[in-house]
Amino acid sequence: MKLLVSAVLCCLALAASPLRAAPAPIHFADLNWESGSLITEVLRLVVEKGYDLPTDTLPGTTITLETALAKNDIQVIAEEWAGRSPVWVKAEAAGQVKGLGNLVAGATEGWWVPEYVIKGDAAQGIKPLAPELRSVSDLPRYKDVFRDPEDPGKGRFLNSPIGWTSEVVNGQKLKAYGLSDSYTNFRSGSGAALDAEITSSIKRGRPVLFYYWSPTPLLGRYRLVQLQEPAFDPEAWKTLTQADNPAPRPTRSPPSILSVGVSTAFAKDYPQLVGFFEKVQLPIDDLNKALATMSEEHLPPRQVAIAFLKAHPQLWRAWVPAPVADKVAAAL
Repeated sequence: MKLLVSAVLCCLALAASPLRAAPAPIHFADLNWESGSLITEVLRLVVEKGYDLPTDTLPGTTITLETALAKNDIQVIAEEWAGRSPVWVKAEAAGQVKGLGNLVAGATEGWWVPEYVIKGDAAQGIKPLAPELRSVSDLPRYKDVFRDPEDPGKGRFLNSPIGWTSEVVNGQKLKAYGLSDSYTNFRSGSGAALDAEITSSIKRGRPVLFYYWSPTPLLGRYRLVQLQEPAFDPEAWKTLTQADNPAPRPTRSPPSILSVGVSTAFAKDYPQLVGFFEKVQLPIDDLNKALATMSEEHLPPRQVAIAFLKAHPQLWRAWVPAPVADKVAAAL
């Protein structure tokens, strides 16, 4: 009888006490380019396994994701090219977002052509098609080399997918460099479509002019040449980020700083994760190798992230306290 009474009282006490709510998931941006998706999964694994915090991802374009970050509708953009877009610059000035750390030393972006376009390739029987091509200023004379099959009177420039900040910048660069009359602004539907177009052209030994960036498997896989652009001018750069600016001015893109973008509200609520994100550093060679594996074997980013963490424990153990690192190691 005493056991029955005790059991009843215990049940009543549990019913009367409020249940402890599970923590809300931390919303990461679902980035649709290879390095962004891989870095996202690396960070999520450490947060989930080392700090026991749930996460999920929400999709969107670069601009919509940065807007959502400013509103704290998402909390983390794992690969933020800080300072690139007006949305980010405005939100940072308003104290709504922060860029943490410097993820990858040596990151870059620009306009590229395969090396054989300039130097030829005897092994493939390719003669130099644009032997004096060095700079974007040389492109008008070589528009026939990069002929657009849908508009044969112009060359084709492969831009970023629609919705990326770089897509706006490159469109404005075409105007600023005086190339609008000689090149079409061809925009892919996705990062994968851009990769497929470039890779297909290179494998067939055809000339192709395109925007690209690093870290990526593509730049490690092929011999490419980055075209020279005018020296960086911060005031001119502002005109390139404004899609409706009628008179964009020429300049190369600013030095690349890849950060973990977070909302200010998140930074206040999760100081332990801020400390983690500030220490993340990824050697570009190791990252490019992992990206190449992911691309060539068509592996999901999370699987590659797990393999990356297993292969480089000395790297990520430096990012977090020892007890956190031990929990991650045990989970892997």
